[in-house]
Amino acid sequence: MRQCGPFRTLPLVTLIVTLAFFSMVTVPAWSQGSSTDTQQGTTSGAGIQVASVLSTILYFPFKAAFALGGGLVGCLTYAFTGGNESAAKSVWETSVYGTYLITPEHLSGDKPVRFLGVPASTDSVPPAPAPEPAR
Repeated sequence: MRQCGPFRTLPLVTLIVTLAFFSMVTVPAWSQGSSTDTQQGTTSGAGIQVASVLSTILYFPFKAAFALGGGLVGCLTYAFTGGNESAAKSVWETSVYGTYLITPEHLSGDKPVRFLGVPASTDSVPPAPAPEPAR
């Protein structure tokens, strides 16, 4: 029996997606400099690298699904609020931004894991100067 249509290329597409996923996950974790650079070449340094890759493999699908869902909800927010971009942007920033890859810094506690994104507008706006006290 001969396969036809999209089922013929399904194994090839699955292989390409799997390789792309693992190359995206493992390369950044190994290429980033960290405070654990002094441990490179040691068993604990290799262990934390492996733990970060395994943690990312477990964590990434949930974060990606959440970001995708948030992107869709942000689009619906934009549509149902009559084109209110700030409302949609608050949904998008919260769901799409954040940590996607777990690095050794996350596992050692040097860097927080942020499942929810922090809006950039709150970080880039300087605080208002405090008023001078009354005399």
